[in-house]
Amino acid sequence: MQWRNGVAVVAAALAVSACGTAIGEGPTAVPAPVSAADLAKVTLKVGDQKGGVKSLLTAANLLQGTPYQVEWATFTSGPPLLEAASAGAIDAGRVGNTPPIFAAAAKAKIKVISVSRSNVEREAVLVPPDSPLRDVASLKGKTIGVAKGTSAHGQLLNTLHKNGLSTKDVKLSFLQPSEAYAAFTQHTIDAWAIWDPYTAQAQLEAHARVLADGRGASNGLGFLTASTAALGDPGKNSALRDFAVRVVKAQKWADTHRDAWAQAWAKETGLKPEVAQKAVEAGRDLPIVLDDSVVASEQQLADAFTDEKTLPGKVDFAAFVDRRFGPDLDQARSNG
Repeated sequence: MQWRNGVAVVAAALAVSACGTAIGEGPTAVPAPVSAADLAKVTLKVGDQKGGVKSLLTAANLLQGTPYQVEWATFTSGPPLLEAASAGAIDAGRVGNTPPIFAAAAKAKIKVISVSRSNVEREAVLVPPDSPLRDVASLKGKTIGVAKGTSAHGQLLNTLHKNGLSTKDVKLSFLQPSEAYAAFTQHTIDAWAIWDPYTAQAQLEAHARVLADGRGASNGLGFLTASTAALGDPGKNSALRDFAVRVVKAQKWADTHRDAWAQAWAKETGLKPEVAQKAVEAGRDLPIVLDDSVVASEQQLADAFTDEKTLPGKVDFAAFVDRRFGPDLDQARSNG
């Protein structure tokens, strides 16, 4: 990992640490809060994705005045981000609904600490404009690009199931978004399962057509996650509590300031303004309660992957949930 101006550039996924006890089999002890002086000594390392938390907090002016330092690491998708968290390279990061399931299956040393829900219409299976494919059933035997273990992987799994197919009926080409976009535009894959802002980019630049979206196939959940090491560290635990509250406030701000959010997102990431605008106009992530219904929904998705033998054995998703920040997040959702 290389650090440049306080930002980490991750060139490859870090291996999940195999040492230590299996995490997720019991609650993590909650350390006592630290003093302001001790909190000022903390550096919270946060993983991010394109159009992620950093640009959101910046746009909402909620990155100013943190009583601790924040260093950012960039990742192509959720799975490598969680691998880095489990290995201790970062302390926290936000991912979609499927990466925590794959991390749990690998006994990763992470917990989900807060949750939001997005508009699932922006999770899509795309085909080129000239594609002969007209429905999901026509995907049988075709090659579909998808990043393994991402929310798009989960949405694709459920979309196929809804239409009487399984992942065994198609050819999955596991590609990160930038690779998949190139393959999609060069017609080396027949379809692409993806999320925003890539959905918007493909629609505007490559005139992609939506074959199916996430309605009825995705729970739209996204999670702020933290490493168990950070949760067990008094200083970083205090920083995580504050950081999680700021993310909730920023998500609420973005929902009522969509134009401003789109402009800031484009500026931060280099997205074309029209791509960012399209990605936010349908509504983005809104914070919700990390309750039993969220856990049950994730468990259903985990079981679906297990049934397809994509994952070895049953995943107990509840064991990877930590609700210690619940009261603070409830207050943030209520007061903004």
